[in-house]
Amino acid sequence: MKILTLVIFALILSLTLIVTWWAAKRTNTTSEFYAAGGSLSAKENGFALAGDWMSAAAFLGFTGLTALYGMDGSLYAVSALAAFLLILMVIAEPIRNTGRFTLGDVIAYRMQRPEARLAAVIGTAIVNLAYMIPQLAGAGALMKLLLGIPYSVAVIFVGIGMVVYVRYGGMIATTWVQIIKAVLLLTTAVVLVTWLLAKVGFNPLNLFSVAESRYGPQMLAPGNYLKHPLDALSLTLSLIVGTAGLPHIMTRFFTVPDAKTARKSVIWLMFLAGSFFLATTLIGFAAAILVGQDTIRAADKGGNLALPLLAQYLGGGPGSLGGEIFLAIVCAVAFATILAVVAGLTLATSGTVAHDLYVNIIRKGNVSEADQVRIAKFSTLAIGIIATLMGLLAEGVNVAVLVILAISIAASANFPIIVLSLFWRRFNTAGVICGVATGLVAAVALAFMGPAFLGKDAIFPIVNPTILSMPLGFLGAVIGTYLGRRDLLNEQRFDSVLYRAHTGMSAE
Repeated sequence: MKILTLVIFALILSLTLIVTWWAAKRTNTTSEFYAAGGSLSAKENGFALAGDWMSAAAFLGFTGLTALYGMDGSLYAVSALAAFLLILMVIAEPIRNTGRFTLGDVIAYRMQRPEARLAAVIGTAIVNLAYMIPQLAGAGALMKLLLGIPYSVAVIFVGIGMVVYVRYGGMIATTWVQIIKAVLLLTTAVVLVTWLLAKVGFNPLNLFSVAESRYGPQMLAPGNYLKHPLDALSLTLSLIVGTAGLPHIMTRFFTVPDAKTARKSVIWLMFLAGSFFLATTLIGFAAAILVGQDTIRAADKGGNLALPLLAQYLGGGPGSLGGEIFLAIVCAVAFATILAVVAGLTLATSGTVAHDLYVNIIRKGNVSEADQVRIAKFSTLAIGIIATLMGLLAEGVNVAVLVILAISIAASANFPIIVLSLFWRRFNTAGVICGVATGLVAAVALAFMGPAFLGKDAIFPIVNPTILSMPLGFLGAVIGTYLGRRDLLNEQRFDSVLYRAHTGMSAE
């Protein structure tokens, strides 16, 4: 089985490396490196967006939470659909029209001050690193189960892979790797769901009734995992607004030629990711019934291995040829998923470090095209090393919980300054700095004081801190705006910014 898994994974890896080689020959300018030259179609970008969002946390973590905690776990998956509506109707078009490569471009277009761009750099880098850690943790857990490879070796291997994809192929390679991964992931989910539904007469309600009879009515009721009454509300709020503040999602709108195409790509994303999330709920309940919660917890206390264990069971069980083949396929696809997602995160992070920090803040734009690409590739290596080191420390933590922390930071630190920059005339640089700082500190502090990290000893009773940290982020931005010096020139530019945000044309 180990040999089979390695062969399947090697085939997928070879395909993605061929794509990277092909893309490297077409990546010569900063626009091609950061944004694929703005040439992607709505369908291509939609599949790539789905590949970005359908991460290891979704495939492994959401399935595991559903298997262990029932409908509370499925809320992590289906709540995200509301986020795509917000992105479609409010965020996608203004982001595409006012930015160039990064979220820092959007903030700087409005504020015209390096301090505002620097605040955006900090928010972007921290969110992306927090999102990368659970992907690396998922890789370590998978390879430890399958091949007996130490957790640290698997994490380092993924770190090397993500650097290779981004450094040599840029956004073009990252996009097509994500498209390939999305197709593989959706195909695997369809096969799994069809197979398990065949066992219950193609009636999904049978899954729920069996789970209820075996584990009690709490499997279908709220409060099994999200104990506090406000937990579900906070989770939903976090996913709705936090997704709109994730830099690696938002920067995808710079890869299409216009705002109309950006909106169409979100529709593709909603269809693809929505179907996938519904599948993870069914897969989670099937794992609880067919594999058993005790077996899942014994393999990994966070539940991250529920899906591979279910695949093994459906194929005939441990030791059978069919079980080992199906397990190998699912795990190889999941591992490829991790590589693709961390590549996108690495690109978004290296972009903000190279383009925002070095080119626009340190060098004030006085950098040649060749030097910009060279610095971007160097920052890719640095980000890869940092993320890998942090991933080594995340062993044993449920990856979905870590993703929710990253999304909480995005909702509390990034989302307020994006919205206020685009829609509030009085907003200024001081507000950007205070909003990012307040939201970031509040999200991290409350999360580490909550049940996800302290368990029964939690000081803050809610797993997801967004319900409090996001309002604090907005409050910090508002207070900072009024405490800072009034920028009349910035206020005069607001009409021009608003016009550009909604039309894509310069007011001049």
